[in-house]
Amino acid sequence: MWVLLIAVGVLVAAAAAVLLIGRGLPVEHEAARSLGLGRQPQEVWRAVTDIDGLSAWRPGLKRAEALPEVDGRTRWCEHDRHGKITYEVVEADVPRRYVTRIADTGLPFGGTWTWTIEPTAQGCRVTVVECGEIHSPLFRFVSRHIIGHGATLERTLRALAKHFGEDRAALGTPAAG
Repeated sequence: MWVLLIAVGVLVAAAAAVLLIGRGLPVEHEAARSLGLGRQPQEVWRAVTDIDGLSAWRPGLKRAEALPEVDGRTRWCEHDRHGKITYEVVEADVPRRYVTRIADTGLPFGGTWTWTIEPTAQGCRVTVVECGEIHSPLFRFVSRHIIGHGATLERTLRALAKHFGEDRAALGTPAAG
């Protein structure tokens, strides 16, 4: 009986510690990753911005469907195993800069992804910067200490490299500038 009570006490204390640590973390975060590809910027731009083709290379994405524009902004809905999320284009400077934002309100998270595609002698360098916000202290703790803020960026860039047959492309964290 005492062992059970001690185990429950330890679990409650651990849960309380996770929530306290999570409350102490900032709601907003920024993460960035980059990747060199042997492709022209226009080719990478098409892959990143083609709503109908996203599910062909994005990990875990079941489908993406275009939605009607709102206030002149391109919008789409992505469906994955967790449900669906609506996104919108904030800025599109073909083929250099593409900024998207989670358009759904009321989610426990939100933010933007800024894609920068810069030409190089070998093809291009793709950099993605996530400016995110996580409202739940539990999710903040998990994102910061268990998953890592850059994990989705890394997974997405690795999938993009694989889409172009460049599975061994090296990921990096861009230098602050």
